[in-house]
Amino acid sequence: QVQLVESGGGLVQPGGSLRLSCAASGSIFRPNVMGWYRQAPGNERELVSIMATSSSASYADSVKGRFTISRDNAKNTVYLQMNSLKAEDTAVYYCYYRRLGDDYWGQGTQVTVSS
Repeated sequence: QVQLVESGGGLVQPGGSLRLSCAASGSIFRPNVMGWYRQAPGNERELVSIMATSSSASYADSVKGRFTISRDNAKNTVYLQMNSLKAEDTAVYYCYYRRLGDDYWGQGTQVTVSS
């Protein structure tokens, strides 16, 4: 089993920044994929950004140039730096871990962009 614990969500004004963190624990093996999805009210969960252990990142078109994903493999932690936030970025953000076809999710952290 894998446990994912997110932190860093909150309320921010449009144009502001937030940094999300997700620490994985339990049966962690490499290579793996970690990243972030989000779900706004009334919408399906959507990919934000994912990154394999030793490869480049993938981003949703809506966040390219504003969000940056990074990993600290020694700490089994993935980060999401979110800049130039917009109201449409408001959602619950979920940490994601995948290995050998098994998917794990964090409990989610709320990000609200509002003036």
